[in-house]
Amino acid sequence: MKIILLDTTLRDGEQTSGVSFTSDEKLSIAKLLLEELKVDRLEVASAKVSEGEFQAVKKITNWARENGHIDKIEVLGFVDGVKSVNWLKESGCKVLNLLAKGSENHCKYQLKKTPEEHFKDIIETIKVAHKNDISVNIYLEDWSNGMRNSKDYVFKMINSLKDIGIKRFMLPDTLGILNPDETLKFLSEIIKKYPDLKFDFHSHNDYDLAAANVFAALKSGIDCIHGTINGLGERTGNVPISTIIALVNDHFKFEMNVDESKLSLVSKMVEIYSGIHIPQNKPIIGENVFTQTAGIHADGDMKHNLYFNDILPERFGRKRSYALGKTSGKANIKKNLEEIGIELDDVSLKKVTAKIIELGDKKEMVTQEDLPYIISDVLQSKSLDKKIKVENYSFSIANGLKPVASIKLNINDKTYEDISEGDGQYDAIMKAIKKIYNRLGKTLPKLINYKVSIPPGGKTDALVQTIISWQKDKKFKTRGLDSDQTVSAIKATLKMLNIIEEDYLNVK
Repeated sequence: MKIILLDTTLRDGEQTSGVSFTSDEKLSIAKLLLEELKVDRLEVASAKVSEGEFQAVKKITNWARENGHIDKIEVLGFVDGVKSVNWLKESGCKVLNLLAKGSENHCKYQLKKTPEEHFKDIIETIKVAHKNDISVNIYLEDWSNGMRNSKDYVFKMINSLKDIGIKRFMLPDTLGILNPDETLKFLSEIIKKYPDLKFDFHSHNDYDLAAANVFAALKSGIDCIHGTINGLGERTGNVPISTIIALVNDHFKFEMNVDESKLSLVSKMVEIYSGIHIPQNKPIIGENVFTQTAGIHADGDMKHNLYFNDILPERFGRKRSYALGKTSGKANIKKNLEEIGIELDDVSLKKVTAKIIELGDKKEMVTQEDLPYIISDVLQSKSLDKKIKVENYSFSIANGLKPVASIKLNINDKTYEDISEGDGQYDAIMKAIKKIYNRLGKTLPKLINYKVSIPPGGKTDALVQTIISWQKDKKFKTRGLDSDQTVSAIKATLKMLNIIEEDYLNVK
């Protein structure tokens, strides 16, 4: 069996509170979804929302037509005679996902029409679409409540529409009310009753059962599932695309067209564009989901991969890591030391492990890049002296003007100084550092993430921990700790400069 994947990040996902993609962002995401992740269908907008939405759809359809994807682009439209159809036609879209009422309550109290009147209006809209060479799928909005409370209405609706050229009937759990038992029961009943029709399942997560309901839907024989990147969507969101892919590939062994190795890339880009951060423990795509923390787990991984499951990080463009903290054992430390090419004897390893546990008890985060400094401190090694030191820095801030920063660095016993303005104090200091490195013919790594942690309590003198993620030949993190947030970031940056300086010296 082959499963079709419809991504609705650009339509249903954009209904997440506070999320609004620009037309360029929508086009960028559409390209990633179709050409990198390779989803089968893409619902990109609702008709008649705004002029900006119209222009975004035009951009997407123009690109899709030139690249052979135009039949994969779909837009939600309404039972409104010619209005939605004309909007799609002018935007260049060829597929209408028609929103109809899938429960008697919606038909009666929202539309204030009889079922027969509503069905007649649907048929008229579909005829207009077909005359304009636009194919039609149909959403049965509130279908889950329809099956619970007005099943005869649902069947009457499908019977009225099944012979007029609808490609797929889309069955949404609009309010996220279903449990897996109901999902399996309702979908199995419909599939058995209408074996010649094609059905989709669209799941919401109000009871945190969206993934379980998708599992039940796949079990029922549904061959198309809807989802969004990172689980974006109204209220509690939709089922994440990442979860669908894992369920289909691992629990059912069904075929899919998607390239799961591109999932991490697409999830990160949507995180950036949406401004909605992925929870660290989000399955498949969260930052920590491939991080072993307990020492016993790292030990088991070294002994026949005892703590591995089928969700291997390499499948999704990720890598397994081993956290450093108070629950770390020698196995965790050894795994991290192997990554950076350091080998310690048992006595030294025991001392370093004790130091990391001590730092963890103080709630300090330890990164892999901190290890050489910890080793130097614990073992009193002279070989890890800092090659780069900050001799001085200053900031100038004035109302209505950009901040200006100057910095003096000592690099391998030579002093360099520069000044720059920026959009903030840290941006100004980084631009000043970049000027120095440009003169030296050296490149800085790309800053890919910046996190600030301030202990609760509201004290203005509380220590601030800044963790910065960098990307050069590989991804790495550095940490700074200070009562001043900018100084904390400078300390993390200084660690980065020393790490890349070691790389430059090794190349020479």
